[in-house]
Amino acid sequence: MLLKKILVIQTASIGDVILTTPVIEKLHRFYPEASLDLLVKTGMESLFRNHPFLHKVITWNKNHGKYRNFFRIFSMIRKEKYDSVITVQRFTLTGFLAAFSGAKIRIGFSKNPFSMFFTTSIPHVFREEMHEVERNLMLTTALTDASMVKPRVYPTATDHAKTAIYKSGGYYTISPASLWFTKQYPIEKWVEFISYIPTQTKIYFLGSSNDTILCEEIILHSGHHGCRDLSGKLSFLESASLMKDARMNFTNDSAPMHLASAMNAPVTVIYCSTIPSFGFGPLSDDSRIVEIGELYCRPCGIHGYRSCPEKHFRCATQIDVNRLIARL
Repeated sequence: MLLKKILVIQTASIGDVILTTPVIEKLHRFYPEASLDLLVKTGMESLFRNHPFLHKVITWNKNHGKYRNFFRIFSMIRKEKYDSVITVQRFTLTGFLAAFSGAKIRIGFSKNPFSMFFTTSIPHVFREEMHEVERNLMLTTALTDASMVKPRVYPTATDHAKTAIYKSGGYYTISPASLWFTKQYPIEKWVEFISYIPTQTKIYFLGSSNDTILCEEIILHSGHHGCRDLSGKLSFLESASLMKDARMNFTNDSAPMHLASAMNAPVTVIYCSTIPSFGFGPLSDDSRIVEIGELYCRPCGIHGYRSCPEKHFRCATQIDVNRLIARL
């Protein structure tokens, strides 16, 4: 099959976007001469700066003029005359873009409201031990094969140069935040864990500018002189570069875990209210999941909550820090 122009659509948040990168890798492997484009929401484009396989990254500003921008993008897609459009999302608007793109091959999940207009609809199933990457790659099977491909991002020489100043000697990274409170390891547990790390060892805190208050509170209470808050100071690719060479990266079940996977960086992931069998676990060769044993109320949801529905938050507070210490 000869495909000259392909568009992949994924306009969700960073974790979901990172888990879509195997689709890009796979399509490039089978169609190395094709012009491969990606549609993401505004703010995600920096993850693909100077990406070796992408011809163009299209951005959709959802925060200002969402629907006006939607129709502008729809018109653009129609004019590009793609041979194939693949939407990784199951939502109405991105389904519409694929369904009426004018592409000969239109692929998406059968749960999408516009799936009846796709040429290929793939069932979206949550099966035990099936990773989200495997679900996404099912969308490419008709065009490629059934082989597994891991997430990958590509920091540039500039990104590596920016982080080189932090890499003298061994160091750890901690990404303590999450969009959901019940997916965050508690502050006091991070502080307890940090007390076991030698004071001369560097610990870098990663996250967005929205995470700075949390990071600074942990650092303040820990009293560890090797801590440095880099939240909001590094781009996605710069953070990925720093994680790559860390002795270990400690994260929650959140986007930094996927960033570590995309660099095949060592990672230890703490699962509080969610569980790995949802299919969003780490994929690095050196990865370890830390979680409590069986608990009557766990999991309480696929994304977590703003507060513990049972008011005790045992899924987090009862995780023994010695499980993390063993990964130092």
